Parts: sequence; structure tokens; C-alpha cells
Amino acid sequence: MKRQIAVMGLGRFGSSVARSLYNLGHDVLAIDIDENRVQAIMGQATHALTGDCTNEPVLKELGIPDYDAAVVAIGSDVVSSIMASVLLKTMGVPYVVSRAHNELHGNTLERIGVDKVVHAEEEMGNRLAHSMFNPNVEEYLEITPNFGISKLRIPPRFVNMSLKELGFSSPRNKYGLVVLAIRRGKDITLNPDTDDQLQAGDWLVLAGRDEMLDRLDSVADEVSPVSAAV
Repeated sequence: MKRQIAVMGLGRFGSSVARSLYNLGHDVLAIDIDENRVQAIMGQATHALTGDCTNEPVLKELGIPDYDAAVVAIGSDVVSSIMASVLLKTMGVPYVVSRAHNELHGNTLERIGVDKVVHAEEEMGNRLAHSMFNPNVEEYLEITPNFGISKLRIPPRFVNMSLKELGFSSPRNKYGLVVLAIRRGKDITLNPDTDDQLQAGDWLVLAGRDEMLDRLDSVADEVSPVSAAV
């Protein structure tokens, strides 16, 4: 599902989040008070603007209250980070993610109601983009641009079904994904057999193109033992 997302602060982390969300097909507004940073991300976000993320009239003029989510990626300026986060929550943005500079900063963000607090650098930006709207994704590793490996908690509809029944019976399966492993508790089964049946609490380690990893949850909602049988 395509969403409108504002990314505030375009340092290494913010730029990485903005690029990754944009590459995943979302409508991304990238904002920073530094014009050079804004220029650097031109063409890698839907819109890139110079502005003060702590200025409420500016945010309202940009239509931020109507956005689906916002990422506050302001670096070491803790005061600005907190101010921007408070404004976003006050304006009713449904989902606010804020980067914490340290533990105290993170605790403060949690207390003001930020939905997700991350302690991250550049490499975490890509992981956040992939897990932001999919609570079942715990980890993501980029292999090449637009291709990666993801650890996914199986959706409820996958329980008590085999990989074959789900359509993972061949490299050219309907998901366009390769099952590398199944994790069950502390046990890991590498290159699992297609007859292996999944259990509640299992995790799948999958490899494939980003857009296929991103849409697996929506496809899973359509799966049933009858329709998935092959």
C-alpha cells in the first residue's frame, strides 16, 4: 500500500530512510533546514523541501497533518527533535517514528507518545523502511539495491500449512521469494523441505526483491488451504 510519509532531517540516517521508503513506492516528503542536504536528495524522494521542522505553521502549510506517518530523523539537536515530535503528535499524524540520540532522549520521546523510537545510524535506515508498516518483519538485510533478506513472523493464515500448500514449492513460486530457513524457537532449519508444516510462532527467512518482501503480508491475507494447494 502506497503511503504519504514525511521524513524530517536529512543526515545520513534520514536520507537513508527517505531513499528506502521512496524506492519501496511510497510518497515521500523530505525536509531539512539545510538547503545543501535538500539538494543532495533531489530525485530520491517525491518532494524535497527546505524548512524548519519545529515550525507549526510550516508543517500545516505542507499538509503534514494529512500524512500517514512521519519520521523525525534530526541528529544531535535533541530539543528540535522533541519539538518536532510533539508537533506531529499534536497535529494528529497517525504514526510517528523518531530517532533518539541517547537513552535519555529516547525515554523522553516515549513519554511524549512517539509510536516508535529508534537508536540508529545510516545502516538502520533501510531496515526501518522495510519494517515500518509491517510489524511481522524483525530484521532486514540489504544484499543489493532493491534485493534483500528478511526475517518474517508467519501470518496467522500460514499456521498448520506446508510450504508447498502455501505456494513456496519452487524457485518460481507465486511470491517470487526463496525460503532460506525456518526458525522455531531456538532451532533453525536451513533449506527446509516444501512438505515442512509451519507452526504458530515460526519465523521465515526469505530472500527476494524488496517489493515482493514488502507485499507478502497482503498476499498472505488471501491464502487458504484450498486456494494455496498445488
